[in-house]
Amino acid sequence: MATDARQPPRAFDPTAFRSFRFMARELDAQGRVSLGYALDDEIDFVEEFDLPIEGVLDDAERERAEGLLSLLHWVAGVSYYKTAVPPAVACETGAPPPAAAELLEALYSDGLGELAYTNELAGLPRPRFPRGGSSAAPPVAELRPPRRVLVPVGGGKDSAVALEIVRRSGCELALFSVGDATPIARTAAVAGLPRLIARRRLDPALPALNRAGALNGHVPITAIVSCVALLTAALRGFDAVAMANERSASSGNIDWQGVEVNHQFSKGLWAERLLQAALAEIGAGVQIFSVLRPASELAIARAFARMAPYHRAFTSCNAIFRTDPALRASSWCCDCPKCRFVFLALAPFTSPEHLREVFGHDLLADERQFAGFALLTATGGHKPFECVGEEQESLAAIRMLAADRRWREHAVVQRLAAEVLPAFRAKAGDPAEALALGGEHAMPESLLADVRALLGA
Repeated sequence: MATDARQPPRAFDPTAFRSFRFMARELDAQGRVSLGYALDDEIDFVEEFDLPIEGVLDDAERERAEGLLSLLHWVAGVSYYKTAVPPAVACETGAPPPAAAELLEALYSDGLGELAYTNELAGLPRPRFPRGGSSAAPPVAELRPPRRVLVPVGGGKDSAVALEIVRRSGCELALFSVGDATPIARTAAVAGLPRLIARRRLDPALPALNRAGALNGHVPITAIVSCVALLTAALRGFDAVAMANERSASSGNIDWQGVEVNHQFSKGLWAERLLQAALAEIGAGVQIFSVLRPASELAIARAFARMAPYHRAFTSCNAIFRTDPALRASSWCCDCPKCRFVFLALAPFTSPEHLREVFGHDLLADERQFAGFALLTATGGHKPFECVGEEQESLAAIRMLAADRRWREHAVVQRLAAEVLPAFRAKAGDPAEALALGGEHAMPESLLADVRALLGA
């Protein structure tokens, strides 16, 4: 008999568990999703979502959504699997088909690279998922020109740029979020678009398990949000979900035991293509892609700098989104890698006075911030475990600021130019190269003209 996770053991030994079990899933007529998991026969978990549906779902609607519900069940389980990272998984509600299994094995291994590194595990977890259905996954269907698009927003600059690209395309669109954090609500208000809000409830026992000794750390959250958005889109008649994942997301933070550990793994192009293959396999009827994939963070910042109405609405600082309300910030904390990187990326395209108004502090005039800015180029260590751009982008921004009369006298810019730039070859961090749009992406060709129009010079 399994123990309810709401009554965790006094001490939690991750090595004591051999299997993570996918136990049950349900989507009821009111749009409530219930996902059940267990560690061996010892600890049960239940996660819930309230989806923003219209009216009451009939049996046929819920049956059509079964493939996406299954995918959400498998993907969201990573939040509970990571407490012990046992060697085996058991899919007791049915095995995933081959392409879905390949996606899951990537999320439950490379997607937990940062957790494995920070918890000093022997290596990445490598659970093997059973394969159901066909022995060979079908090829991914060619992405169709979308008609009705759901755009997830997180309250930062990237999602604002993404929604404006989709708006420019002429597609019917609505916004989507999991939860209603203040920056998300402010961004939606500036956009003037309808928004569908899903609510997530993690099993309430997780904090107690963490205190008792469970493994804790970063999980591939973008994959979970993507699956919730896809299920919502299908139930509300949208044919596409447009993400705001940039080229830089595919770049890792550190090489460890022969593995590139990437904080943004589930935002990267490989994970996106794996998810597209899984959707094609289950015949989901809804597609997903990122409209920012050709662009660097620096190019996105350039576009966002032209979107003045969003500047006092957005906040990219992750301190606002902490699970524990007692640790949650109300605005930019101005002392984390994300705040520094967003400030650095926007600075070449705006004035010190304007950024001081937005952030409440001029970070590049504060010499105490030097080491943190230098680390964005991996000087003094590895690139921080945060959603920040590539080292080359940060170098490019520094080169631009060192030549900008508005910024070049700032204390941190002077030190970066004198102490960081000389450590790199002369052509490293070429601004033109960093700002150029790339050709590698996984989006419908019909959107490329709008991407280039908004993200170009």
